[in-house]
Amino acid sequence: MTERVKMKLPAENCATCPAHTQLEQMGLKIDKFDRVVALAGNPNTGKSTVFNALTGLKQHTGNWPGKTVTRAEGGYEFNGVRYKLVDLPGTYSLLSASQDEEVARNFILFGQPDCTVVVTDATALERNLNLVIQVMEITDKVVVAVNLMDEARRKGIEVDTRSLSRDLGVPAVPIVARTGEGMSTMLATISDVISGAVSTNPLRVAGTEEFQRVVKDLTSQIEQVYPGIPNARWLAIRLLDGDDRVQQALLSGEIADLVGSQQRSDVSFSRKMAVEGRQ
Repeated sequence: MTERVKMKLPAENCATCPAHTQLEQMGLKIDKFDRVVALAGNPNTGKSTVFNALTGLKQHTGNWPGKTVTRAEGGYEFNGVRYKLVDLPGTYSLLSASQDEEVARNFILFGQPDCTVVVTDATALERNLNLVIQVMEITDKVVVAVNLMDEARRKGIEVDTRSLSRDLGVPAVPIVARTGEGMSTMLATISDVISGAVSTNPLRVAGTEEFQRVVKDLTSQIEQVYPGIPNARWLAIRLLDGDDRVQQALLSGEIADLVGSQQRSDVSFSRKMAVEGRQ
């Protein structure tokens, strides 16, 4: 039987604001859900702490299709909507130099989560923004969780998340996942980004007119060979950048299998609960 736990998150404002609500943590059986949220981030940004706080360690664990990389999923309910939370491997990039990077980028590319939350370290934002920008190249539905704000304050580091949101074109929410600070606002922001109540305009490199023309032509060719493939424009850019892995997948037809494997909703998991220490 599915076990659920109601957890009261700290409210940043008043009792009538959208952020003042209860998080209901869903148990091991999360086959019925309304939205899918991907959780990405560099190692040691507190991504696991965010995941554990939202799922209450009631997780499915297993491996990604064809990979030995651990896959973890959990669930939570917020304002009556059920969310599946997919914890992506911690990675510095989506350029597929390792299995972890390949797993993360394939899910964001082809699994098409309703929202991708990128957890960053408030004390090392410059280092973390590389991944944020790469994720924003793939999807508009992005929320940047600026974690470890307490550590930033302790070190005398001031993080202007409003300016960061304006410059990136997506919401940046300050949080301290360990204590729950800002988590209600983050959940409300995820909901608003998915529904369109908060519009996003991610910062992307436009390039020259010639570059845009070539990307458009190549995107059209990819869509002709693979009708309905998600994120064909991103694949075109990676081809122009000399990404051998993307080229191989397109030429061999493997790309169709990758899309199918990421969009499966019946991936089986062990019943084992992940109880690793928070990071």
